[in-house]
Amino acid sequence: MNKVSTYIRESYRELLEKVTWPTWMQLQQSTAIVLVSTLLIMLMVWVMDSLSNQLLQLIYSFFK
Repeated sequence: MNKVSTYIRESYRELLEKVTWPTWMQLQQSTAIVLVSTLLIMLMVWVMDSLSNQLLQLIYSFFK
């Protein structure tokens, strides 16, 4: 039980003294980057899905 309490104490101390927390501006910039990246990746996946769907429909139409 002593090891657990030591771990919790040291973790708390590390969070307060050793971790560098981002400023509000850095947090907003990082969030904007993540959102834009997510939207771009989502758009790329949607385009690839649409193209593969059209290609498969074309291929299936040959066998009807």
